[in-house]
Amino acid sequence: MRPTLALCLLLTMMIPTTIARNTDMPRADASTQAPTAIPPPPAWLSGLDALYDAELRVAGLEDRTFNAEHWWSVATPLLARTHGFHVEEIGRSVEDRPLRHVRWGEGRIPVLLWSQMHGDESTASMALADLFRFLGDHPDHPLVRQLRANTTLHVFPIVNPDGAARFQRRNVQGIDLNRDARMLATPEARTLKALYDRVKPMYGFNLHDQRVGYRAGDSDRGTAIALLSPPYNHAADVNDVRTRAIEVAGVIRTALEPYLAGHIARWDETFDPRAFGDLTTQWGASTVLIEAGGIEGDVQKQRLRKLYFLGLVAALDSIATGSHVGVAPALYRELPENGDVWPDLLVRGGTLSVPGRPPTKADLLVNFRNPLMETDGAIADIGDLGTKKARRTLDARDLFIVPIPGHEGERTVIEANDDGDNDEPRSPLPLTPGASARFVLSRDPLGRDVVWTLDGSVDPATPAPPAR
Repeated sequence: MRPTLALCLLLTMMIPTTIARNTDMPRADASTQAPTAIPPPPAWLSGLDALYDAELRVAGLEDRTFNAEHWWSVATPLLARTHGFHVEEIGRSVEDRPLRHVRWGEGRIPVLLWSQMHGDESTASMALADLFRFLGDHPDHPLVRQLRANTTLHVFPIVNPDGAARFQRRNVQGIDLNRDARMLATPEARTLKALYDRVKPMYGFNLHDQRVGYRAGDSDRGTAIALLSPPYNHAADVNDVRTRAIEVAGVIRTALEPYLAGHIARWDETFDPRAFGDLTTQWGASTVLIEAGGIEGDVQKQRLRKLYFLGLVAALDSIATGSHVGVAPALYRELPENGDVWPDLLVRGGTLSVPGRPPTKADLLVNFRNPLMETDGAIADIGDLGTKKARRTLDARDLFIVPIPGHEGERTVIEANDDGDNDEPRSPLPLTPGASARFVLSRDPLGRDVVWTLDGSVDPATPAPPAR
């Protein structure tokens, strides 16, 4: 053998074989290629859709701002042992609320699902109640039989009951539980980790809601559902564990595409060593993150709740049957990433009329604590907002924006450049960023000839000024 050829062969043998980042990604010239054709949805989808409307939607969860006690009062009657459910308390929250584990199924594939790590993200908890009803009330349904025989479901609903009691993201200590997978400083995170270690799931589902304002890629379309196969390292490498998750995410997209074409997106793959989805992937579970965004007009996320349920069933069925194996990674990879977050309400072209200040032409931006219901609004920005886009825009040309008196000081902020030393929180002035969104649109600068009112929350009876 020639020395040069031998040296090349030797060097080739010495190169380590690794799975490179995103090995299934299209090449750089993918923009010129046609997108992957979406397969037809599962044959059972239309039947389950109809069954859901008639028999599966659990009553009592029409308002998405429930607390854990209410959810369990609704779900517990569904969880009879005679229907194959086993419920146990596995921990207590900071405020001593019970943390419970629900087990169902007899199969060899363990699957762990957890919801509402963030207390104000309740869509998945609603869908899980519907899933329990499906599993318990329809034991002879082919999907249920398949799931029972091949999987064991381990469900940890409402990981953050103290946050749910306040309908806030963080737990009562102010800690984001989804950033506590490494330190395990909170009892809720320790409980989830202990459950993971005990059941050793092959698959995991990290179930969340995301901000309503997210757009699908660079489009004007809102993201209704976002999916992610969380990375297990900073390189976002793809191993067998992630491959399975990517396939399952593709199954979810296929099931939901008939309902949400153009409104399904993908989270970016930035690794966070504190996040549960990233670490459960690292620990060996093929984890899928599902985020419910919003559908305009679906103020309580009831339509999205149904689609979340259908997507979950499709994913679980693909695990029980193994049908996700070989699903094209492009079904996941070609989803647009979550793009810009659009603010909630833009009042364009009005004139600020605040007592003691000169009249000023300005646009005004409002964000709501509950964007779909447009409640508890605060001023987000003011001035010439140029080409800024929002989920909803009101034309205030030839109108005055006049503050409603008597509401100063309802919100407190510290300016961004403050270091916090020796400074008390200050109450923002009316119609300045951070202040409550309480104003009228009026034909006169004194606010006497009012055409529309925003008193913190939008009145559903008059969501916009009358046409002019």
